[in-house]
Amino acid sequence: MATDTLKSKPGAQSATGGLRRLLLDNGALTALIVLVIAMSALSGDFLTADNLLNVGVQAAVTAILAFGVTFVIVSAGIDLSVGSVAALSATVLAWSATEAGMPVVLAVLLSVATGIACGLVNGFLISYGKLPPFIATLAMLSVGRGLSLVISQGSPIAFPDSVSHLGDTLGGWLPVPVLVMIVMGLITAFVLGRTYIGRSMYAIGGNEEAARLSGLRVKRQKLAIYAFSGLFAAAAGIVLASRLSSAQPQAAQGYELDAIAAVVIGGASLAGGTGKASGTLIGALILAVLRNGLNLLSVSAFWQQVVIGVVIALAVLLDTLRRKAGATAPAAGAGGGGKGKQALTYLIAAVVAVAVVGATSLLHNGSSDGKTRKVGLSLSTLNNPFFVQIRDGAEEQAKKAGVDLTVTDAQNDASQQANQLQNFTSEGLSSIIVNPVDSDAAGPAVRGANKDDIPVIAVDRGVNDAKAAALVASDNVEGGELGAKALAEKLGGEGTIVILQGQAGTSASRERGAGFAAGLKEYPGIKVVAKQPADFDRTKGLDVMTNLLQAHPDIDGVFAENDEMALGAIKALGSKAGTSVQVVGFDGTPDGLKAVREGTLFASVAQQPKELGRIAVQNALRAADGEKVDTMVKVPVKVVTKENVAGFEG
Repeated sequence: MATDTLKSKPGAQSATGGLRRLLLDNGALTALIVLVIAMSALSGDFLTADNLLNVGVQAAVTAILAFGVTFVIVSAGIDLSVGSVAALSATVLAWSATEAGMPVVLAVLLSVATGIACGLVNGFLISYGKLPPFIATLAMLSVGRGLSLVISQGSPIAFPDSVSHLGDTLGGWLPVPVLVMIVMGLITAFVLGRTYIGRSMYAIGGNEEAARLSGLRVKRQKLAIYAFSGLFAAAAGIVLASRLSSAQPQAAQGYELDAIAAVVIGGASLAGGTGKASGTLIGALILAVLRNGLNLLSVSAFWQQVVIGVVIALAVLLDTLRRKAGATAPAAGAGGGGKGKQALTYLIAAVVAVAVVGATSLLHNGSSDGKTRKVGLSLSTLNNPFFVQIRDGAEEQAKKAGVDLTVTDAQNDASQQANQLQNFTSEGLSSIIVNPVDSDAAGPAVRGANKDDIPVIAVDRGVNDAKAAALVASDNVEGGELGAKALAEKLGGEGTIVILQGQAGTSASRERGAGFAAGLKEYPGIKVVAKQPADFDRTKGLDVMTNLLQAHPDIDGVFAENDEMALGAIKALGSKAGTSVQVVGFDGTPDGLKAVREGTLFASVAQQPKELGRIAVQNALRAADGEKVDTMVKVPVKVVTKENVAGFEG
């Protein structure tokens, strides 16, 4: 009987305890499989070959950044600067190869050296300056972003064609960013598992003092660790800029948080001592699958942020539970048995994935409904009333026409918008409407839609180096000129003014600023005493205007490149607004028009954003039906003042 008990107990445990152990030890992989199953069941477009390649491409930049951050987190550090370092490295490459005329090879080496140098500075401040990693890398985040804007003068720089091929495909189907991601992942796995510095990372993360006492030169090792992080950030920046065919000074904002999230979701501990390359890759894929799937399911961009935040919190919670249950991450350089067990785990995952593909293919086979036409609308941001009105106008027209309209928010991130446009293309929509974050950066993704014969309508801003069936827009340059004329004539042709600029690098800010400067040439008595960016944001407009008033208390006028900044300036001016200081905004938003009626805002250059959205949907449907559309559809701009605001609203 005892013998029977001894024989049966291990068998029973192997069926339940073994599965439990497998799930606990590979929580991230389990989560990825569950996500794939869920997205496959909910959307018939998810498991298409094109879309799965999209997921790989969209995970690539985050994964490459995260591989570098893995080194830092394993050693119990943190690096908040990788997004800014990526943007700086890409900007250095583009500027060196174009403005400075360097050979591309030297420009690439300089870009990589820039990333390594930023990492070394971080490591030096942490190791020898005794700064906490959070503070040192936070400072580098600001320095890197600032240098990127200084070098580029706030404008995107076209990428050399020879480097832009990194964003292309091999054989017409295999994306190069995915190959780069795999190579960088293999390098990460090799460094962590097979090198002295990799073992040092685990030792430092496990117990830094013990590592020092055992003879490790901890300070030098930290220099190397952060240099690795900078190197990988530079590689990520080059891949990102290649996808966008331009170096964007504002690119990769917030990517450091995605990279850290990918590492943590992949099973690494922020306390240090654990982490592996495969886990980081799975973490990046989880984030990419989430964003891709939620886009395909037309989930609001705002809710997407909520969902991703919940997933990160759950990942940390599950990791805590895993550790309490006794599950352990494999140690660096584990023996053959561990490797074999890991290979078996991935084989099981592959079998499950194949089974899911077959089941969901049957589930969705023939289930697509061709009666309802689908149109995608990618807006540069929904954190601005002007673009919210474009969405509202588009949704009203889509509802009237019986069209299924999917709206996404790029959050002023050109890379995120490229992902959204790729998702629209893989869905096979009837047509796509895009309000580009940047005209150059939107080009590659729109060319992808062109290849699939999906008509694209640009709204408010054009798309460069790609075919748009129509551009529905107001003339930002003309609007800037009209704003200059209105303000100058109100001031009697004389006075001092300040300009609140929009987000650096955006085409809207460049065009409105250029138009205003051109219009002001006719009024030599008007002097611009200061120009400062306030990022199209009301709060920043308030802060920047408050600061400018300290240096220029006697100004006569303000031109803000949108109504939100103008409203912030009005708050800073207080009783001066509309009396001794005249303020002109841009967009004609409801809050802006209300301020015009009240007299605190002298004028707003109104663009009729709802009309832009409505006309864009009309043209998208005509293009989808094969009808001819005008390549340029102009919606007139109008200077709205207190005298004509009622008529404009009517």
